[in-house]
Amino acid sequence: MTDTAHTLGTSRTLWELVERRAALTPDRPVLLQEDRVLTFGELRERAERCAAGLYGRGVRPGTVVAWQLPTRIETAVLSFALARIGAVQSPVIPFYRDREVGFALRESKAEFFAVPGVWRGFDHTEMARRLGARGVFEAYGSLPDGDPAVLPPPPADGTGVRWIYWTSGTTSDPKGVLHTDRSLIAGGSCLAHALHLTADDVGSMAFPYAHIAGPDYTVMLLLYGFPAVMFEHFALPGALAEYRRHGVTVAGGSTAFYSMFLAEQRKQPGRKLIPSLRLLAGGGAPKPPEIYHAVVREMGCQLTHGYGMTEVPMITMGSPDDTAEDLATTEGRPPAGMEIRIADGGEVRLRGEAVCQGYLDPAQSAAAFDEDGFLITGDVGHVTASGHLVLTGRIKDIIIRKGENISAKEIEDLLHLHPEVGDAAVVGLPDPERGERVCAVVEQPPGAGPLTLAGITAFLREQGLSVHKLPEQLEVVEALPRNDALRKVLKYKLRERYGPAGAATPS
Repeated sequence: MTDTAHTLGTSRTLWELVERRAALTPDRPVLLQEDRVLTFGELRERAERCAAGLYGRGVRPGTVVAWQLPTRIETAVLSFALARIGAVQSPVIPFYRDREVGFALRESKAEFFAVPGVWRGFDHTEMARRLGARGVFEAYGSLPDGDPAVLPPPPADGTGVRWIYWTSGTTSDPKGVLHTDRSLIAGGSCLAHALHLTADDVGSMAFPYAHIAGPDYTVMLLLYGFPAVMFEHFALPGALAEYRRHGVTVAGGSTAFYSMFLAEQRKQPGRKLIPSLRLLAGGGAPKPPEIYHAVVREMGCQLTHGYGMTEVPMITMGSPDDTAEDLATTEGRPPAGMEIRIADGGEVRLRGEAVCQGYLDPAQSAAAFDEDGFLITGDVGHVTASGHLVLTGRIKDIIIRKGENISAKEIEDLLHLHPEVGDAAVVGLPDPERGERVCAVVEQPPGAGPLTLAGITAFLREQGLSVHKLPEQLEVVEALPRNDALRKVLKYKLRERYGPAGAATPS
């Protein structure tokens, strides 16, 4: 990390970080979207005017403001306007509907709710009214505006809870995760420290800004003073023109994004997909080693992958100067200040400034931390001699077959080596004789030949997988179920579909 970035990383609040960066490089761009450019100086000025407009509507320090907005320049401006006031923000992924949105509004006790109006054919304003939301206003093409002279001084303390993020709620209602300005700055600093970026880079945001990755990434821009291209709607090959036009050097998002870029690259293997691209980076889901090797080999750029969660936006991150073996098989190293403890059974536990303050529900908070204040992640792994973290799965992804523990990730990584497999998820299903049986669910790439259980098990045996770990059920699907943020596979849906309730017949 450069001296300037390190100094900026000591900012107490996000607004202080904005002011310090704007003073350093006011005319440099920070956000690019189609033909629009927002500079660091303009971000400060527009956010402060928006803050004044919000203040005129009754938003005060500590007021809870929910917003459900797409990845857009106005969204970032609104978010920093709320940071200028010291309000409590509750970002909601724009693809969520009545159930999730209603839950977030009720649990956070939001006094205001910013929506995009009709966006991608769905009327968010009408949904907000249907849910009885308070203080509903649209913030898409225009934002509240006012004279900054009315504003009180900006917040000076970055350790108070000013953010409520929501977990995906894949098995139950979402959890409201409590963050501070300092925990978000610490997370973004981890990302910036690992990637070795410079002011000459051009990043990209192809994920929802309302995801925890939004501030994570924006902190990195503020620390290093370089811009990012924002994609309100990301789809390939349509988005490639914007990557090329703006000369993006750093792209990514998650494993699903790597796979999408690879699929496009394979359509024209002799031509580099994005000529300026030198690095794919992301996290949010497991990365099979073969994906790393395929990106480096076929796309001609480096791939660094990290480990984060809503509760801790950045835990570890691969670095471009890591060895190929570490980049392929680990999640990178933690930054200074992030403590990793491997508890009994291999469970990963965390303590550090980037860790959340807990949950809205005090009972959930009490259960989330151990007696030494470490966050209990539910992930399983180990730390190598070089300090790199290797994740082997989640506790609930450990399949217990006839008393033997089986890692779903180990099988998934081997399945990705099969030429007729595009993506794969392995789950344990209840079985009266074995306790659990191993079920492999796979997507196939275009033009792939048929797959059979016998063929898959023969391939896995050739790769050296022990016989007791071989899948006993194979399901081939057109598309694995994924969430709307980082396209993470939703295994609970596979368990529901192929478990006792789904009563699918083994292939």
